[in-house]
Amino acid sequence: MKLMEWNGIKLMKVLVFIMAIAMMMVLVGCGSNEGTDDSSDTDSYLAITEPTFAPFDTTDEDGNCIGFDMDLMDAIGEDQGFTVEYKALEFDALIPALETGQADMITAGMNAMDPARQAKVDFSQTYYDSGLVVLVNDDNETINGIEDLTADMKVASQIGTTGADEVLELYEEGSIEEAVILNGFNTAVLQLQNGDIDAIIIDLPVANDFIKKQPGKLKTVGEVLNAESYGFAVQKGDEELLDKINTGLNNVIDNGTYDELYTKWFEN
Repeated sequence: MKLMEWNGIKLMKVLVFIMAIAMMMVLVGCGSNEGTDDSSDTDSYLAITEPTFAPFDTTDEDGNCIGFDMDLMDAIGEDQGFTVEYKALEFDALIPALETGQADMITAGMNAMDPARQAKVDFSQTYYDSGLVVLVNDDNETINGIEDLTADMKVASQIGTTGADEVLELYEEGSIEEAVILNGFNTAVLQLQNGDIDAIIIDLPVANDFIKKQPGKLKTVGEVLNAESYGFAVQKGDEELLDKINTGLNNVIDNGTYDELYTKWFEN
């Protein structure tokens, strides 16, 4: 046999071997149905959140989305026979992602009373009553409420939130020098502590969580502003999923699970 022919045969064997390996990798990547129950009626939904809103939505040391919202929705799912996977997005991307079918629900401590949001998504029954507060450094003796914010001050909040709406309104009125709208409250708190901004307008339970984790460094001042209530959001017209969430929410409230989760996330 000529050397060229022998090399050709070896080359063909190598190519066949490479193709076989490639096919095995594709099969592994696609997964297998072996050992699964194809008759299972369990539905699975994708929920999106913005995990810098502790204790409602945050991350653990492995980067998993955790919080009161996740635990509450998991309890609702257990009651109603569905499972939920969570994905993190920036807050202002949540509703557009839901509208375009990239997710099934939003679990993000979202104000369900906002008419602009209600026009785009359907909200569940509300599960938490909240409001906005002014957050400042603990040694700040100048700002004792929203009325003390002045035209030479910089005030921050998170993009897409009702807090951001309040900050922008203050700016448009000329009540503050600059509205600093950031992607997350974690960044806002860092800027506050560094002296880059003077105050943050933030949801009360989230402010309390920061204060609890950093005792002696932060405080809220003044009255609670703009009372609001949080709800889970689904796509417009998704009555089936909305009914599951509402039914499950009522059940976990009635059976005491809600109170257990509240104690876990807000009182410990």
